[in-house]
Amino acid sequence: MPSSSSGATLLELDGITKSFGRVVVADDLSLGVSAGDLVGIVGPNGAGKTSVFSIISGDLSPDSGQVRLGGEVVTGLDAAARCRRGIGRTYQVPRPFGAMTVFENVLVAAQQGARMHRRASYAWASAVLDLTGLATEANGLAGNLGLLQRKRLELARALATRPQLLLLDEVAGGLTDPEVAQLAEIVAIVSADGIAIIWIEHVVRALASSVRRLLCLAGGKFIADGPPAAVLADPAVREVFLGTGVRSQAGDAAAAAGLAVEGLRVDDAADNGTWPA
Repeated sequence: MPSSSSGATLLELDGITKSFGRVVVADDLSLGVSAGDLVGIVGPNGAGKTSVFSIISGDLSPDSGQVRLGGEVVTGLDAAARCRRGIGRTYQVPRPFGAMTVFENVLVAAQQGARMHRRASYAWASAVLDLTGLATEANGLAGNLGLLQRKRLELARALATRPQLLLLDEVAGGLTDPEVAQLAEIVAIVSADGIAIIWIEHVVRALASSVRRLLCLAGGKFIADGPPAAVLADPAVREVFLGTGVRSQAGDAAAAAGLAVEGLRVDDAADNGTWPA
């Protein structure tokens, strides 16, 4: 169970297996992530990336294997209990309380997830809104927010629980390049504060330029694990992403991460192909 940091392992997946009928989304998966790690996960559609997140967060139970957080076995704990122990997550589709204000959404997360009270919870909610660029939206209804602001609120609510481990599930999906860059800056700030982050992302170039370690999940297994440029250049990774557009973006991402990948077109700016998520 390798980890990319020399520090103590924070999250451990040990022999995780999960299937839905004949569809295997986790096949004896093992993974170690240390405090302060910034890890990305890519993989084709249906690879099981979000299912793995749900197993970590407690939204989904594995068929076998263990999840440990800080050395404690949390496999049998529900999502609320794991949140209070330090696992925060976002969802691909933001789930705010639409009839509540933006501030109230974050305040609930601080009080229920981080177990903060009164002045401390109000101060922390305000700080999180400042960090995520939502301070000016604090008194507006969450249901009235646009996509970028909803993505920011989803991140803010996860951060308000004061996580040790933050799971980001396609927080950049559907955003413009400048908007993605803004979110990436927030993620970098959070990571610099020592919070471990695992980030699933459809926007591969943003992921490759942000994370320090990249994994590729396919067929229920991690088929590659290492520096982003090396993983994107891995023949096994390239094989699971078919189509010239996909190969072009993979090359762009690898080049952005510091490696020109032989056989991938890295200079076709007109190619609008996307990497499957």
